[in-house]
Amino acid sequence: MSNQNVENPFVRPGHDHASCISAALDGAEAVCARRGGRLTPLRRRVLELVWRSHQPMGAYDLLALLQDERGRVAPPTVYRALDFLCAQGLVHRLDSLQAFIGCGHAGGDGDGGGDGQHPAHFLICQDCGVAVEVRDGQLNGAINHLAGRTGFAIADETIELRGRCADCQN
Repeated sequence: MSNQNVENPFVRPGHDHASCISAALDGAEAVCARRGGRLTPLRRRVLELVWRSHQPMGAYDLLALLQDERGRVAPPTVYRALDFLCAQGLVHRLDSLQAFIGCGHAGGDGDGGGDGQHPAHFLICQDCGVAVEVRDGQLNGAINHLAGRTGFAIADETIELRGRCADCQN
């Protein structure tokens, strides 16, 4: 599943977010089934909460939402769910924000060696907070060329570009 149905909210006014969430959850089920991972009800709920918007969510924000729904939930429970979702390539951690965002390309074309990981490049609006994962073959090629030229082996690749989306510029 490539989550090609996940729309880019920077580009599409009237974004159907319910469809976006549904596609992400259906895709997550397929990815986990294919990889032998178990998408427990708690992991699924954490993923659903991450996909609530296209704004990255911190672990403690997720914890608060879960506690509102379920009562007492321990922080390690949320972190374990997030670790699983990251390992499956269903969410990405944005280090600059210490937050998580749903992967719009989960289980994609295999450019991550089959473990769910792939190069992740994000455009993050500093005004509205929306973060969009983008893919660009030329950028991937330039990075791989640079790494190869220097003999550097890339273990993990996440690029976070901060600026203002078109809506916030107007």
